[in-house]
Amino acid sequence: MIAPWDRRRFLEGVSAVAAAAVTGGCSAAGPPHGRATDHGGTGTGLDVRAENARAGDRDWGLRSRGGDRAIEGFADRVSVLPGEEFRLLVSTTDRTYRAEAFRMGWYAGARARRVWWSPELPGREQPAPGPQGATRTVSAARWRPGVRVPTRGWPEGAYLVRLTAGDSGAQRYVPVTVRSRATAGRVVLVNAVATWQAYNTWGGRSLYQGPGGKADYAGRSLAVSCDRPYDRDGAPLFLTYEQPAIALAESLGLPLAYATSMDVDHDPDLLAGARAVVSLGHDEYWTPVMRGRVTEARDSGTNVAFLGANACFRRIRLEPTALGDRRLVVCYKSDWPHDPLNGKDDAAVTTDWRGPPHPRPENSLTGTLYESNGTSAAYAVAEPGHWLLEGTGATSATRFPNLVGTEYDRVTGAPPTPRPIEIIAHSPLVCRGVRSFQDSAYYTTAGGAGVFNTGTMRWVGSLKGDGGHGMPPAAARFTRRVTANLLHAFAEGPAGRRHPARDNLDRFRPYPGDAVAERHDLW
Repeated sequence: MIAPWDRRRFLEGVSAVAAAAVTGGCSAAGPPHGRATDHGGTGTGLDVRAENARAGDRDWGLRSRGGDRAIEGFADRVSVLPGEEFRLLVSTTDRTYRAEAFRMGWYAGARARRVWWSPELPGREQPAPGPQGATRTVSAARWRPGVRVPTRGWPEGAYLVRLTAGDSGAQRYVPVTVRSRATAGRVVLVNAVATWQAYNTWGGRSLYQGPGGKADYAGRSLAVSCDRPYDRDGAPLFLTYEQPAIALAESLGLPLAYATSMDVDHDPDLLAGARAVVSLGHDEYWTPVMRGRVTEARDSGTNVAFLGANACFRRIRLEPTALGDRRLVVCYKSDWPHDPLNGKDDAAVTTDWRGPPHPRPENSLTGTLYESNGTSAAYAVAEPGHWLLEGTGATSATRFPNLVGTEYDRVTGAPPTPRPIEIIAHSPLVCRGVRSFQDSAYYTTAGGAGVFNTGTMRWVGSLKGDGGHGMPPAAARFTRRVTANLLHAFAEGPAGRRHPARDNLDRFRPYPGDAVAERHDLW
């Protein structure tokens, strides 16, 4: 996201080339539907169909958030392998609290299964930390640690731990990923933890704002820590931009694997042999290592899907904190001249990928360029006969109100846009007074990989079909079918071998007065 708004930056930026027991003597009840199989712990991987055939638990939501600090917490690990434990650090104004862990999936529409819960635990209110150092980083690493959570018997997947205060009943989430040890032959769903943390305002600061809110850009953090709770319900970006896509993917019974952005950065062999890598709805913050590994996977034939917009827009570093490796997300953004690596290692300076001092526009991987934010427009189908749209009933006249927003991408054709590339949707819009287009695009590579980018941040949210942002039910039916077509095809192996892109970029010439075309010879 670009902030603050500047028309010159808009015009230049868009064309510049996201169980068993509680240790410590406290016992807990076992899994509610019998002991879970240790999928992944034996190296056999996740059996998605068998897991989702188990009875789910519909009561996984929050009934009441209570006051601002009624209860909140975080995990000392972003992800664990099946069988590893993590520890919760919790603050509550109540005398006691309890914790429950839910695996997120489909489960016949319940969308979650409870795999573990704690007994009643002693509560304590922990101090609210202030910003530290020149980066104004907020960290709760000095909180007294609480319960150890075992994960033996937990299948790989995305989890929400629900904290419930004993007296008031206030609740918050703590997200944790039980990651896959290997991903060969599987579709990898990547939890965008680095982006979650970038937007996290807990403690008064994020990478976007200081305690004065959005107007307090100068007071923002330059590095944000995973050693703190998330704001609001405890998992706002996961629930908005990831959980609906996870539910759909698991309902299809495809071979899935799970990882976080930190895991992709950490493990050089993680994506070896993967059928596809899926970047979910808001995946903005990438390290050079993350980008390099996904690009290498693509070049070896692994398909890549971007189910949002604004992906791979910010270049970051991951550094250690008091609680572990890769728990500090560093991004100086517009203050990049003050990054300690400026002039020493320009390729690692934390700013926009397309910007100085070492520009590498994101469209070489995503196929599109992020343009701007703060718009809402109808999604306009451009290629109704495309294989991704099979079974949707879409025609060249099909429009889905408000499916485009709030951020969007566009294919400009500027280097290094991969070719051949197909524009599948081409949606006219006006954003901050500038006329432009949103594009959904698909390209293929010499190695056989297919790469698809929805180009709109509302794609995953639309899958819920709840009418959010004024999207009609027809939009959900459309995006569910397209996403299912995509995941089925990508799970079969290099999609470009069966579905080579047929370049159609010449059909989508700039319109008269197009700000991008006027400033740059892109066509």
